[in-house]
Amino acid sequence: MAATPAVASAPVQSCNETHQARILFWAVACTQPGQPVIGAFGTWRNVPITFAAGAEAGSAQASNYLRMVPNTEGGMFANSIEVGLYAEKTGTATSTYGPRWTELGNSGGKTKAITAGVNPTVADNTNHTYMAVRQASGDQWDVLYDFNFVGSTKDQLKVPRGNPNRIDIGLEVMGPQFVTVPEVANRVQFMGENKAWSRAASSDTARVTTLGICGQSKGLPSDPSAVYTAPYCFNAKLTDATTFTQWIVSKPGPTTTRSTRLPAPVTGVLHGVDQKALARCMATDPDSCLASVPGLASCVQTATLCNAAAAQRSTSSERPGTSAARPTDIRARAAAAFGVPQEAIRLAVSPPPPGTGNALGNVNQVRATADSEVVTVESPAPTHGLEQRGLTFRGFRATYSAATGQLLDACWGQSCRS
Repeated sequence: MAATPAVASAPVQSCNETHQARILFWAVACTQPGQPVIGAFGTWRNVPITFAAGAEAGSAQASNYLRMVPNTEGGMFANSIEVGLYAEKTGTATSTYGPRWTELGNSGGKTKAITAGVNPTVADNTNHTYMAVRQASGDQWDVLYDFNFVGSTKDQLKVPRGNPNRIDIGLEVMGPQFVTVPEVANRVQFMGENKAWSRAASSDTARVTTLGICGQSKGLPSDPSAVYTAPYCFNAKLTDATTFTQWIVSKPGPTTTRSTRLPAPVTGVLHGVDQKALARCMATDPDSCLASVPGLASCVQTATLCNAAAAQRSTSSERPGTSAARPTDIRARAAAAFGVPQEAIRLAVSPPPPGTGNALGNVNQVRATADSEVVTVESPAPTHGLEQRGLTFRGFRATYSAATGQLLDACWGQSCRS
C-alpha cells in the first residue's frame, strides 16, 4: 500500500504551543516543508550578546539555535535535536558564550559544549554553520558544526513519510530586562530524501514572537497608543514573501563588538573538499557552501572532518571581565536551570577526568585544557532537565568550567545512565 503523502502547511499550532513557557521568550520561525526531512542546516554570525551589569548568576540567558524535530507524532514537544549559540549570565559581572548541541529524548536528554573551531566562543561576527543530518541507516542523527562532526543522537524517532517533521530557528531569551541581542540573520535549508538541499516556502512557515514586535500596538482598548517597547520586545521579520531565505531577529539595546584576529586560512584538499574555497565561502555566504564548494555536500554525509580550519580548538570561553566562577553561583544556576532546590544538589570541584579532552574521539573537545578544575553538580531529585516539554525526569548531572563558568556538558533522566 502506498504511503500517505505529506502535506505542506505552516505549523502554526505546533509552533505556538511549543513556544509558550512563561519564563522563556521566543522570536522563532518554524517551517514544515511537507516532505520527509533528513537534514537541517542553519547559519548565522557570532553576534555579541550582552547582559546588564548587576544581574545575578542564572538570571538571564539568550540562545540562537536550530532545532530539528524528526517526528512530530510525539506531540507538540516531540523528541528533537538542537544546535546553536548560547550565552548566559554567570555572575554580577560575568557571562559565558559559545556553541553547544542538545538531544531531547523519550527518557531524558543531554547537552555538550562545542569548543572546537575558529573562535567559537568569541563574538567577532564570524559566520558559523549548524547541521543535523540523519545517519545512513537507522533513525539517529549526526550533529555538525562548521561542517565537522561533533556528536550523534541516541534517542530520536523515525522520520515518517505521511506526518511532516518540523525545523525551528531563531532566538530564545530568559530575563529580557537584562539581555541585549543585536541583529541575527538566520538562514536555513533542509535536505529531502533525494539528498538535495532546498529552502522551504514562506507559506509553510509560522512565526512566533512571544514578547511582541517593537513599535507595534499592544491592542489595548484602554490605551490604543500603547506599543511594545524595549527591553520587552523583539524585532523580527521574514525577508522573503515566497521562500524562507532569512529570519532576522534582535532584541534591541546597546551592544559592543570585540575585534579578533582570525587564524590564517587552511589550504589544500581534505576528504575531497577544497579548503581554500570553503574558507572563502564561510567568510562570505556560508549557506551556499553545500552547493558551491565541490565535495562538501558529500563530505558532511560520509566524513567526520570536512573543515580543517575549524578542527583547531578554541582556547577559552571567557568573556571580557570574567573571573573564576564561584561554586555557589554554579549551584544556584544549576538549581534554576534544572528546577531543583539547591539543598538537593551535590557539588564537587575536581580536575578534569583523564581522557576527556577529546571525549568523542574527534574534533569536539568538550573540556578546555586551560581549565585546571571543573565543577560537577548532580541530584537525584525530579527535574524538567534543560527543556520545556512539560516532562519530569529522575535526576541530573552537569559539569561546568571552574575557570569561566561555562556549561561543558549535562544530562538528565535515563541519558545519565545510558
